[in-house]
Formats: sequence, C-alpha cells, structure tokens
Amino acid sequence: MSYYEPEDLKNFPKVGTFKPDLWEKFMAYYQAATGEDGALSKREKALIALAVSHSRQCPYCIDAYTTGCLEAGATPDQMTEAIHVAAALDAGITLVHGVQMHNHLEGLGA
Repeated sequence: MSYYEPEDLKNFPKVGTFKPDLWEKFMAYYQAATGEDGALSKREKALIALAVSHSRQCPYCIDAYTTGCLEAGATPDQMTEAIHVAAALDAGITLVHGVQMHNHLEGLGA
C-alpha cells in the first residue's frame, strides 16, 4: 500500500460530489483542452500531459497519460523524450533561480 493507490483514479469524479456544476465546467474545459485535436494533435497534447505529469509528480496522471499516449499513437521513444524535456526544463528552472541568489549575494557584499 502506498499513499497513492492506482484504484483511486477511478474515484476522481467524486471530487464533483458537492459542487457538480463546477465539476461539469472543469470536465468540459479539460476535455476541450486535452481530448480534441486543435492546433495540437491529441498525440501532441498527450505527450505534453505526460511530461507535465512527471514534472508535477502525479502518479495518477502518469498512469493515465502513459495509456493516453499509447492510445493516441505515441511511441515509447517519444514518451521517454517528452519526460526528458520536462526533466531538462525542471533543471534549468532550478538553476536560473540561482540568479536570484547571486543578486542577493551581491546585495550583501559577498
């Protein structure tokens, strides 16, 4: 047993129990943003979602979008490359904040 149980993903709709109007609006938006071809294909959107899932460390989303990527026609190589893009961006985002540290150090006369 772990904090995140894969079976819990099927209970996601319960989040809308007490505010079904907001849940329905969220689901309509979510479907429009992720589940339809637009300027980006569903495959491209699934790869982005998989990368973000890893970056945000959501095991539910990782499972869902691993399956979603395969269903949308992505290959394991593409999926792996997408998570490397997320990892590289996370590293760069962390490092670029080093500028803040250097600015503060300069202000302290260090």
